[in-house]
Amino acid sequence: MAAPFDPTMIEAWLTSLGGASPHTRAAYARDLAHFNAFWQEHAARLPQGVDSHVVRAFVAWLHRRGLNGRSIARALSALRGLYRHEIRQGRARENPVADVRAPKAPKRLPRTLDVDQTHRLLEAPVDAPPDDAIVLRDRAMWELAYSCGLRVSELVGVDLATLDLRACELRVLGKGRKERVVPVGGKAVDAVTAWLPLRGTLAAPDETALFVGRRGRRIAVREVQTRLKQWARRQGLDLPVHPHMLRHSFATHLLESSGDLRAVQELLGHSDIRTTQVYTHLDFQHLARVYDAAHPRARKK
Repeated sequence: MAAPFDPTMIEAWLTSLGGASPHTRAAYARDLAHFNAFWQEHAARLPQGVDSHVVRAFVAWLHRRGLNGRSIARALSALRGLYRHEIRQGRARENPVADVRAPKAPKRLPRTLDVDQTHRLLEAPVDAPPDDAIVLRDRAMWELAYSCGLRVSELVGVDLATLDLRACELRVLGKGRKERVVPVGGKAVDAVTAWLPLRGTLAAPDETALFVGRRGRRIAVREVQTRLKQWARRQGLDLPVHPHMLRHSFATHLLESSGDLRAVQELLGHSDIRTTQVYTHLDFQHLARVYDAAHPRARKK
């Protein structure tokens, strides 16, 4: 029995997804190829057309192959979207995926650095020259990212004109081009102030970015990620540190100290407080560790 989705049908739907990234399109194409493989494998036992029972069997097949709830949900999203497209084109009458849900994925909590690890990370390497432009730039990036809770895209997007060191404020352009103003801590102000006199030795004359690479242009996200991993190893941290971990650590440490979830939401630029609430789980984990370590009757001997 022929697979239900031919390459022309899939390509027509993927083309209709105007705002989707190449990564999303490629993932959807793989998901639909998985469905075709499932269909070919079980064709003898399947009905003539795709219905909700077939889709649920596909979900079970994916689960047996080791896919997690998040991946299965994406596969269902691909199927659901393709059928919506076919209905709009008049080639299908109903969507068999409409009422099928993926198994609930366990909530993955973001990894963070504790306060001691953060201080260790942000110290200048002892074997680096004190006037090394790249070292001063990198330290200023880590201090600013942690001080302001920035996404890596926001960090590389910082312009000279958006940072007011006198007022200790930064205008950040976040997701959906939504702008917010965040305070900049004293350590970050000091680090950026140390970097600025040497920025001119690297930056092209017309470059507006605060942080630039060796070629004089705005530093790339990939370079920031690579530099931070190298910096963390140099500081003796035996865990994979990435830029978003600084954002997570900022939110967690601020919530631990203040307990003000709304303030953390505003500083992070989250439009929905439910996105920020993940840090309450991290805060509870911290409290639980303190309780287990300190309370005389917390653990069985």
